[in-house]
Amino acid sequence: MTDRFTGEYFEHKTIAGDRWDLLAYRYYGDPDKQTVLLEANRRLWLDDLSIPPLILPRGLVLKVPVIVEEATNLDALPPWKRANPSYGA
Repeated sequence: MTDRFTGEYFEHKTIAGDRWDLLAYRYYGDPDKQTVLLEANRRLWLDDLSIPPLILPRGLVLKVPVIVEEATNLDALPPWKRANPSYGA
């Protein structure tokens, strides 16, 4: 599957104990998508070489990009998830 950015964002206000990987799992179902969150919120760290903290401070407002996953192999999808299903034709 590939990810397509819609250009839309919504905000998340951090609470104590929030981490990038946990937020990625919460919003995208995949902790490896934490890079999406990190890139979208790079503005919070002015220096491009600085490393964002692993555990986020409380009250920080993050931008969470809306992404849409697109299947790369439509034949592997069940018919009801395909754009133009062919039922045994």
